[in-house]
Amino acid sequence: MEPERSFALLFEAPLSPESNTSIMPFHESAQGITVEDGHMLKAELANVEGEFVEAEYDLNDCIGNNNGAFEWGGGGFANSAEDISFELEGDDGVPILRARLYNVEGETIDADINLAERLQNNDGAFSFDGHHEEEQQEEEAEPEEEE
Repeated sequence: MEPERSFALLFEAPLSPESNTSIMPFHESAQGITVEDGHMLKAELANVEGEFVEAEYDLNDCIGNNNGAFEWGGGGFANSAEDISFELEGDDGVPILRARLYNVEGETIDADINLAERLQNNDGAFSFDGHHEEEQQEEEAEPEEEE
């Protein structure tokens, strides 16, 4: 009997009696992860059949530069960055993008961002989870009422 597989909006790990249901960041179901030209994320991602397929995603579409700091939900960070690098760090191979980002004064600031925070695998294709960013913006926009 084949293990059940469950897919919602985001890629989920195959279900089996031994494992819990969880949504996995892209790097946990990928191989050969690289960043080319400073902003093109490329990898082979597992699809619903368990096959690895080539995928790519332009990080300029979801990451911006906010005065020298990476910002999810922005765009075009690579246009105001230098020394862009990518590494899988630690025992878990966490995908970290690093760069020197320009601030409004034209100075460069060392910055890094964990790509697994918002990038997922959706059936062998990268997808950006902007939901967390929208919730945070809504919370910041709501003024606290004092009585």
